[in-house]
Amino acid sequence: MTDPTRLPADGLFVGRARTSDASHPLVVTVRDGTVFDITSSAAPTVRDLCEMKDPADYLRAAKGKPIGSLDDIAANSFEAERDARKPILLSPVDLQAVKASGVTFVVSLLERVIEEQARGSAEKADAIRADIAGLIGHDLSKLKPGSPEAMEIKAKLISRGAWSQYLEVGIGPDAEIFTKCQPMASVGFGADVGLHPVSTWNNPEPEIAMIADSSGRIVGATLGNDVNLRDVEGRSALLLGKAKDNNASASLGPFIRLFDETFSIADVKRATVRLSVEGEDAFSLEGASSMAEISRSPEELVKAAMGPHHQYPDGLALYLGTMFVPSKDRGEKGKGFTHKVGDIVTISSEKLGALVNRVRLSPDCPHWTYGASHLMRDLARADLL
Repeated sequence: MTDPTRLPADGLFVGRARTSDASHPLVVTVRDGTVFDITSSAAPTVRDLCEMKDPADYLRAAKGKPIGSLDDIAANSFEAERDARKPILLSPVDLQAVKASGVTFVVSLLERVIEEQARGSAEKADAIRADIAGLIGHDLSKLKPGSPEAMEIKAKLISRGAWSQYLEVGIGPDAEIFTKCQPMASVGFGADVGLHPVSTWNNPEPEIAMIADSSGRIVGATLGNDVNLRDVEGRSALLLGKAKDNNASASLGPFIRLFDETFSIADVKRATVRLSVEGEDAFSLEGASSMAEISRSPEELVKAAMGPHHQYPDGLALYLGTMFVPSKDRGEKGKGFTHKVGDIVTISSEKLGALVNRVRLSPDCPHWTYGASHLMRDLARADLL
């Protein structure tokens, strides 16, 4: 069996797993293709491990108990095929806040403006896209937010009548940071991801997520799917919460790769994040985001999210945004891309592996019932607190 997580052979990886032998989620790592339970009173949660003075050093030395091969556990993690008696992977974060950055790639800014101009109508998007691209061109990849050049582009769009809130966060001085979901609410590798039933125009957002401790120190990274409802957000930016935060709409995984001598913030900045969507209707879509084209650095975005102005005592996971907004027609010409129930979404990057999820409606995904209070009680009963 081939490991569907595509985890690289080198690197230090930490995550979470659920087994029938323990009431609480396990903190796990991968060594030579085997998943080890390293849960301890020193680090009963991934949050605690990330707060260590040297998380990578702790992980290297942590004693553990094997719970199965990565191949088998990953294969059993797919929602439709799970055997509840066997281990499964969970989202690799637990108590951390789960936040997201918006419009961090200037090349995706136009799609946000288009969404708003189209008022959630996929049919109008192509005409608006061509109109705006004719006005300011297609290559905005070198545009620096807040720069004189950015302000000139903004002025052109305003004169065209295309001013948008997205312009302020896309090319202005301040980044957009929003809450993607509550701590403990994200889903992991193999889980179903959810779409609100009211949406008829939506898409995956393939991203890298930074993992930072309570001081703002970035300790590692993972992959994420910031599932988005384009029609809902397009109707009004004030509906961002409804567009972004629904049951099972935040996916992270398969593991956090900790920074060490094999992996650093420099690797994040030059990563390519790939996306594929395979539908039950034989539709397929592929795309990629180059992190080299991000308009605000990962460090800038973490500082925008936390610092003297805003503290997170349990740290945070911060989605960095995407430059890939699918517009390939699915069905009738001009209606663009939208998900269908049953789609398989794969988000991958060479040094982080692959995050795979199936798309369903949010009410049909397993409901979120295990929160921080349940985790604390279960860890206390296991004498880990």
